[in-house]
Amino acid sequence: MPKAFRPRPAPRRPPGPHARGLPRDIRDELNRTARTGKQQAAMARLERAIELLERDDAKGAASEARKAKELATRSPTVREILGLALYVQGRFGEALSEMQAYRRMSGRADQNHIIADCLRAAGHPERAVPLAEEALTARGVPLSAKAEAVIVAASALADMGKFAEALGLLRRVKTRDDVAGPEVLRVWYVMADVLQRAGRTQEAERTFRKIARHDPAAYDVAERLAQLG
Repeated sequence: MPKAFRPRPAPRRPPGPHARGLPRDIRDELNRTARTGKQQAAMARLERAIELLERDDAKGAASEARKAKELATRSPTVREILGLALYVQGRFGEALSEMQAYRRMSGRADQNHIIADCLRAAGHPERAVPLAEEALTARGVPLSAKAEAVIVAASALADMGKFAEALGLLRRVKTRDDVAGPEVLRVWYVMADVLQRAGRTQEAERTFRKIARHDPAAYDVAERLAQLG
């Protein structure tokens, strides 16, 4: 997958600048899961980890999140933030373990795109598809996370030469030609790339042109169109 199209990791609920500003549900979660007497310390470590992650200091974020994990091993949010920090560093095996723990503890599918990409990096591309299917149908998963999961799975299918299946999956993300947010442009780009790889160059060119109409500077669309022209 092109580097620009690695899934975009993001915490589900960005907290405030201090531990006491964490959303109520996360504070309640840590009060339930942290070791006795360590709740406030766990909140402070988690808050610091998120702050560092938002400042693109993934290494520092992972260090703080590990300390939070020592205090609240059963906290889904702590495991999620640690997984994201590891993922950003390209430590996919460790990130996979943490994200699978998050998914198991929380029952949520909103980070399936990260799990899928970790599995793909580990040489298990076929396991990305069920995760995308789950993200598409699960409640509470934002469009951006659905799109990212589909992008990973479709790219995995294309890598295996399953172009028709990849395109079918991409088309399950509901889009309109006249409305295109960032996640839609990403879906269209991967669709155009798969079409080109499948030898369907006219369809690929039309899709790249559709992207260019919304954002002429998007990705390497101008170069791709020049190649196709």
